Amino acid sequence: MNTILHARGKLLLTAEYFVLDGALALALPLNIGQSMTVSTEDGRPALLGWQSHDEKGNCWFSATFDLQNFDCVESPDAAIASRLRQILCEAKQLNPSFPPPAACYKIQTELTFPRQWGLGTSSTLIYLIACWAKVDPFELQFRTFGGSGYDVACAGAASPVLYQLKNGRPHQEQCDFTPPFSEKLYLVYLGKKQDSRAGINQYRQRKNTAQRSREIEQISDLTQKILTAKTLAAFDELLRQHEKIVATALGLPRAKDLYFQDFWGEIKSLGAWGGDFVLATSDRPAAETRQYFNEKGFAVFLPYNSIVNGKMVR
Repeated sequence: MNTILHARGKLLLTAEYFVLDGALALALPLNIGQSMTVSTEDGRPALLGWQSHDEKGNCWFSATFDLQNFDCVESPDAAIASRLRQILCEAKQLNPSFPPPAACYKIQTELTFPRQWGLGTSSTLIYLIACWAKVDPFELQFRTFGGSGYDVACAGAASPVLYQLKNGRPHQEQCDFTPPFSEKLYLVYLGKKQDSRAGINQYRQRKNTAQRSREIEQISDLTQKILTAKTLAAFDELLRQHEKIVATALGLPRAKDLYFQDFWGEIKSLGAWGGDFVLATSDRPAAETRQYFNEKGFAVFLPYNSIVNGKMVR
């Protein structure tokens, strides 16, 4: 018997550092993500065989685990096998009857985006395992990878999500985010992160809690305004305000200042700020906009509507 589960990738328009402190965030589930097929077989030892495949169908990780306590029997990558075992063990802690009795399990996962893009390889895996184990995906995320949990919210969402941590617990509400200028939005893969560790430490160590509270209120207010922006000009202005607040709080330069000072539109960092992708806005033709980024050495240029709006690619 086969069970097939699906999870969506994620984008976050709000800097995650502020989301961790309770700011309201706008999170976007993607139509690319990861699927997991769970198969059971009889007449074989109590083992769990695992294979992970990339978007081209190539197996990039494999392992065999003992079903009793998920000890790794065999794997060419001990580090990844150990991490996966931790997730499976935490799932069992949350649901002692996991996994359901079977002689042998065969698990296959398949991504529909390149792993290096950072669009939710880990969060979709957490969500898929949680669904299989019938446990709370947020609890499993917090016990393993940590973070705000917005990415897990995206994994199971059918539409954009307003996400917020209240007293450390996740609250989500599906919302409508269909900007009339969406054809003028693009995602550009930088392939290089900003060195954000120092900025995070600076943000965390600041003693001015009143200032942090004001910033969280400002970020939450900008999230609501971004959600309802009617024109590209208004949207651009909100992005500039958001980037300015985050740059000041972290003591880090904006991605636009680092890489795209001569770009005519706006550039917004996504997720953990300084991550793999940026959002670019442009009122010029798509071909001209693509050429600008390609000439800068950034080959992955995705129209927003191609991965945010639409049914999930399976």
